[in-house]
Amino acid sequence: MIIVPEREIAGLISAEECFEAVEAVFAAMARGDAHNFPVIREAIGHADALYGFKSGFDRAGLVLGLKSGGYWPGNMARGLTNHQSTVVLFDADTGQARALVGGNLLTALRTAAASAVSIRHLAREDAKVLGMVGAGHQSAFQMRAAVAQRDFEKVVGWNYHPEMLPRLAETAEELSLPFEAASLAELGAQADVIVTITSSFEPQLLDAHVRPGTHLACMGTDTKGKQEVDPAILGRARVFTDEVAQSVSIGEAQHAVAAGLIAESDITRIGAVIAGMEPGRQSADEITLFDGTGVGLQDLAVAAKAVEIAQARGVAVEIDF
Repeated sequence: MIIVPEREIAGLISAEECFEAVEAVFAAMARGDAHNFPVIREAIGHADALYGFKSGFDRAGLVLGLKSGGYWPGNMARGLTNHQSTVVLFDADTGQARALVGGNLLTALRTAAASAVSIRHLAREDAKVLGMVGAGHQSAFQMRAAVAQRDFEKVVGWNYHPEMLPRLAETAEELSLPFEAASLAELGAQADVIVTITSSFEPQLLDAHVRPGTHLACMGTDTKGKQEVDPAILGRARVFTDEVAQSVSIGEAQHAVAAGLIAESDITRIGAVIAGMEPGRQSADEITLFDGTGVGLQDLAVAAKAVEIAQARGVAVEIDF
């Protein structure tokens, strides 16, 4: 078995390599070459933790496996990351365990890669202002990935807890971009692309905040009941997602579908756009929205790439199993 420890991930796989892996697996999903299996997520009744796993199989790349882990809210007090995950890959020909890969940083990278894929394929080419709604740990990864997709000239940001905004300001400075803290109304009035990455259970960004021509990447809603944006936004946008079944059940679209504003058939797989099976943005005034729910195949794709690189660089640990 090959082991790629968490400590090796940071210097191992680049954001662009994650982007390419996620983009390719989204296209494979649309072509029917890759499938996600049902998600398991449960409160375990200990340490106030949520535990679960996502799994799938990419027949095109022969990548089979699962990501297991969850959320342990007391970890920060112990000097650990609250979100914990590990990826296990199996040999598709034999079913033997093939690799064990640290999944914490990979989860952040693959989530940012997914929104970046949506920006590359759906945002206006002349997009100049990036709006960030949310300033948690994931926001820095999101901003870095987004900025690589368009020639942005400015970042505007909002967070429910304003004291966390320095993370956005520091990340924008790292990217040589000016940053401005703004109200949600001000953010929507300026931003050509908006990334939402919060853990909210009620809409933050309202329909009145979003201008024609905006692209939104809604990345925080991945559980039943979570919600970041006004369902009315989805009602007047063209909606795209990673996995339609997840979008309508645990993603941002769950609320718009429940309200009768859109139907499941109105949602387009981003992979179908990548594969040339469906059109992307069709006009400069169109609002496009990507509902990023997070799928197991994303994790498997970036983990498989990490294993490939680790072996090539000689940093993978190999043991008899």
